[in-house]
Amino acid sequence: MKKILHRVLLAVNILLALSLVMSYLAAHVNPGVTALPAFFGLAYPYILLLNIFIAIVWLMLLRYEAAISIVVIAAGFTHFSNYIKLGKPGEDKENTFKVLSYNIHLFNYYEKNGGPATEARIMNFIKAQNADIILLQEFYITGNISRKEAELRKMLGSGYRSHLKMIASGKNRYYGIATFTKYPVLRKGEIVHKGSSSLTIYTDLLIGDDTVRVYNNHLQSFRLKRISNSFLQDMTNPDEKESVNEVKDLSLSLRNGFVRRAGQAIRVKEHVNSSPFPVIVAGDFNDTPVSYAYRKLRSGLNDSFVTSGYGAGFTYKGNYPPNRIDYILYDKKIVNSHFDILRVRFSDHYPVVAWFKKKI
Repeated sequence: MKKILHRVLLAVNILLALSLVMSYLAAHVNPGVTALPAFFGLAYPYILLLNIFIAIVWLMLLRYEAAISIVVIAAGFTHFSNYIKLGKPGEDKENTFKVLSYNIHLFNYYEKNGGPATEARIMNFIKAQNADIILLQEFYITGNISRKEAELRKMLGSGYRSHLKMIASGKNRYYGIATFTKYPVLRKGEIVHKGSSSLTIYTDLLIGDDTVRVYNNHLQSFRLKRISNSFLQDMTNPDEKESVNEVKDLSLSLRNGFVRRAGQAIRVKEHVNSSPFPVIVAGDFNDTPVSYAYRKLRSGLNDSFVTSGYGAGFTYKGNYPPNRIDYILYDKKIVNSHFDILRVRFSDHYPVVAWFKKKI
């Protein structure tokens, strides 16, 4: 009996270790070539936890097999540090400018607890943060866009400029992406993601004597809500054929998300590389740190959470397992002195905040 249990545990351990290795490949393999590693990369935090658990079991049994998961975990420690930061850093906020990025989930207008009251709460919260640069994704407006834009600038406080990109979503309804800033705006532009509702805008800001280009991104989502709800309902459906079809739909939706996001990340990165100014690249990337899109966008840039964050970096806490998908990346010509995740529950995302200063 002991031998059977040992073999089963060892087989499970090997499978989990191989799954962790496969997740590492997600950062290097373009999903357009094969999306298989991307599925494992999405599940990385949970595969990691299972490997840690099974290594502890082996250690308690005083077995050398613990080395299997320990070695594999150590080989991907960089990915671990992109999720968890140990050792609390200092909080240097003097002579800095503050950047806030927040997916506000359309002010929850399509949820039971949404509407004007939620919009007011979210905007009052954002105003209280007094950030110098505010980057909002899943922004929602009803009525005249210009009039609403002016109202929101006034509500945030005098001196804010704005840059919006909105898409019609029914009669007098619009969703999109918005940048508000206290700094003079020198130029506005956008990167078009054809065939997608994903949005990227960039804004050149005069900060002191320097120009900084700020990219606000909302990259391709998985669009899982309808599919996943149907899938969960069909899990108890006796019709196996329908359940199999739901699994196929879910898998296809995930794959399409991986592939489209990779293409968008490549497009944004090409534009970033051509910038004549130092850059900040932020927003909802809809992908994890163990992904091709994140690795592509971060190349040559720093991640403010990795530089000066603390604790678990999870920024999404909606209907699906928590994960880290919201980022503030920055140019090496800029200094990041502090980073924070604000654990407020107005949206299915947490806002992320970073403080920066010019390099001396």
